[in-house]
Amino acid sequence: MLVVRRSKPVLVAAILGLLTVASLAGLASAGPNPPGNNGTIKLDDTPFDDAPNNEPHVGCVFQVDFYGYDQGDLDATVTFEAHPPTGPAQLLLTDTVFIGEDDNSGGGSQAGLDASATYTLDFTGITPHPNQGFHVKVTVNAEGSQGADVKHKVFWVTGCAPPTTTSTTAPTTTVAPTTTVAPTTTVAPTTSAPSTTIAPTTTVAPTTTVAPTSSTGASSTSTTEPYPSTTHS
Repeated sequence: MLVVRRSKPVLVAAILGLLTVASLAGLASAGPNPPGNNGTIKLDDTPFDDAPNNEPHVGCVFQVDFYGYDQGDLDATVTFEAHPPTGPAQLLLTDTVFIGEDDNSGGGSQAGLDASATYTLDFTGITPHPNQGFHVKVTVNAEGSQGADVKHKVFWVTGCAPPTTTSTTAPTTTVAPTTTVAPTTTVAPTTSAPSTTIAPTTTVAPTTTVAPTSSTGASSTSTTEPYPSTTHS
């Protein structure tokens, strides 16, 4: 059997080294966590509080709580999507939340709460599960993270009133039946020109009176009679 013996000075140095490492570890745990994929999110149903418990069944109005994120001018992009089995994946809402108010000390405890945001989603056109309601996926992308910066949660939303459906009725137009009237043909009355009777022309022969010849040489007077003279014997 081989026994390794250590001299006293070597043993003292080893003990001092272990104490130094433990001391440094304690200081590191007391301060903020180093930058990385820090932070976590929790779903919060009413009544809203700061406790870091996750509630996967919420009402139509709910909160997302952010814990243990890094300090700085940092925002988180929050995206909500409808998630099967209540319809195919589709975007419901996108939001931006400031999460850099303090350092990441406290982690996922109540002391590490960085922000809370209240939401109401619009589920128009999505058919809810008859018992569970609407299935939703929330994705958070946090600035300041080193490496992966994504956090996910899936949850159910119930208690949302169905959207009001407005029914628009087109006005009824009554079309009067079309009556086809045959065109009226007006025939002008036949006008007969009055008959004109032309009286026969009567030709009156002119009367010629021959004056008698007087042998006495006296002047003779010619008398014109309207009709031929008649000689009586």
